[in-house]
Amino acid sequence: MRKRTALLATSVLILASCGQATETDTPEAEVSAEQTLMTQLIDAQPGDVIEIPEGTYNFNRGLSLTVDGVTIRGAGMDKTVLSFTDQIAGAEGLLVTASDFTIEDLAIEDAKGDALKVNEGENITIRRIRTEWTNGPSQENGAYGIYPVQTTNVLVEGNVAIGASDAGVYVGQSRDVIVRNNRAEYNVAGIEIENTVGADVYDNVATNNTGGILVFNMPELQQEGRVTRVYDNQVFSNNTGNFGHPGTPVASVPAGTGIIVNSNDDVEIFNNEISDNKTGNIIISSLFTTGYAESSTSESFDPYPEGIFIYGNAFTGGGQDPDTPELALARVMLFGQDGRLPDVIWDGFFDESKHVDGEMPAALRICIDNGDVGILNANGPSGFTEPSTEMSPFACTLEKLPAIDLGRS
Repeated sequence: MRKRTALLATSVLILASCGQATETDTPEAEVSAEQTLMTQLIDAQPGDVIEIPEGTYNFNRGLSLTVDGVTIRGAGMDKTVLSFTDQIAGAEGLLVTASDFTIEDLAIEDAKGDALKVNEGENITIRRIRTEWTNGPSQENGAYGIYPVQTTNVLVEGNVAIGASDAGVYVGQSRDVIVRNNRAEYNVAGIEIENTVGADVYDNVATNNTGGILVFNMPELQQEGRVTRVYDNQVFSNNTGNFGHPGTPVASVPAGTGIIVNSNDDVEIFNNEISDNKTGNIIISSLFTTGYAESSTSESFDPYPEGIFIYGNAFTGGGQDPDTPELALARVMLFGQDGRLPDVIWDGFFDESKHVDGEMPAALRICIDNGDVGILNANGPSGFTEPSTEMSPFACTLEKLPAIDLGRS
């Protein structure tokens, strides 16, 4: 690989005390950090390693890369900071449309739109990146922190995502994905897997978001998602008020949601530590409780969650202060003023056309094998007026899903 150090052009650049690149000992015109890095991204060749030294670099325009086989590397997520506080152009901080791409060890702060978007690439590694909106949770923040979409063979690990008005770590319409060892905090959705086929989400920390971990399917996208394993995560105290933009899918997520599966199939949730999410530790829902049912114009879209297996999780607290009137009423009705909802909540919508002899086929059931953990069937089809805690329909097991193998460490 060719190795080039960003901020080193035909002249020698050093870091001034403010973190900006300034030029010394050269008669040539000063070259800004923005201009130099933009040039290196434009001129990059396959195999290049672009290194960005420690410092804070201010950009007023978004950056982009369209060349395959490039690595961008900083000195650490708290040492190399790309700041877009003064951004006036571009929908992202960094937009990558390329394959065989690695980015690691830097931060992207205060992007006007998405912080890091990788579109339509394969063999993507996003490692030890911090995306943050430094003013805290706000609807004015960009939508996505880390945002690979329509990608294949994706590793997202060791990152920190803070303050996104949609999702901190989002993988959408992709295949073969591992999301591990990340921390997502103060986003609307901490970690979101949407319309993705084959994802392992493990060893992450999701806290102080509106919803901790989301596994969603939405209509009118190029593929429906399925086969996601969510395990060995810490998902706690995701009680931040929803600051998502009205009309977006995440705007329907109630504050206080730990893990939510919406309209997605073949999902395993196991060996997680889930606690103190005030609406519900795990929510399983259909498109009908998101307000998006009318937007589905495709008859082939399946709005029901099916093949959901929950086992081996450790639960503490949660469910004591639901953020929806229907669930708040169910809590008082079934458990009293001081009670709490069960650790698993289901909206109660199911596809009766799939019943065989009056029952859902085994592979399509919602199964809970988690000790004495209970479930609330909110009974959406009845208008949420007849909630139930009957556990017997959910006392079952499903065949376990295979691990995702990206063919690399």
